[in-house]
Amino acid sequence: MRLALFGGTFDPIHTAHFIVAREAADQFHLDQVWFIPAARPPHKSDQTGATYEDRCRMVELVCQADPRFKLSRLEESDRKSYSIDTIEKVRAFGEQPYFIIGADAFAEITSWHRWQEVLRLTEFIVVTRPGHVYTAPPGAKVHRLDTVALPVSSSEIRRRLAAAEIPPEVPPAVARYIAEKGLYRK
Repeated sequence: MRLALFGGTFDPIHTAHFIVAREAADQFHLDQVWFIPAARPPHKSDQTGATYEDRCRMVELVCQADPRFKLSRLEESDRKSYSIDTIEKVRAFGEQPYFIIGADAFAEITSWHRWQEVLRLTEFIVVTRPGHVYTAPPGAKVHRLDTVALPVSSSEIRRRLAAAEIPPEVPPAVARYIAEKGLYRK
């Protein structure tokens, strides 16, 4: 199976996430893209806009739009969520996944926990982000996804949601869920 892992806080998941996953699946002939919400991302504070359960439910709603998409709870834990641990779990299933990542995050790959092992164990699909350039570290296997350059900011979406606005970047099913649960309101 051709599989890609797509991790993030997904706080909230938005149309750019969906478009990136669809373009990666189409361009790299992926059978599945696993959306993996980070329960406790090491690079962000413990305080997110929505709970892990709410973020997973929003991801599930988006995954319904494409049969190749699946919510994965591989990072559900009280411990910090490290990509190397997730990659090792998936490889233990016998899979050799790609890893979808934005150019901004990939530019910081050498600061990641056990980053050399991450480079050794997976191939990256690096998504172009406006204003972000990167240099691949030696040994990194990188495939560029240049067809998508979406300047969408999750923090800006959360700000607008807190002001009771529904940004157009929020898929309708996710917007309904956010409204029903009263998420992101101050």
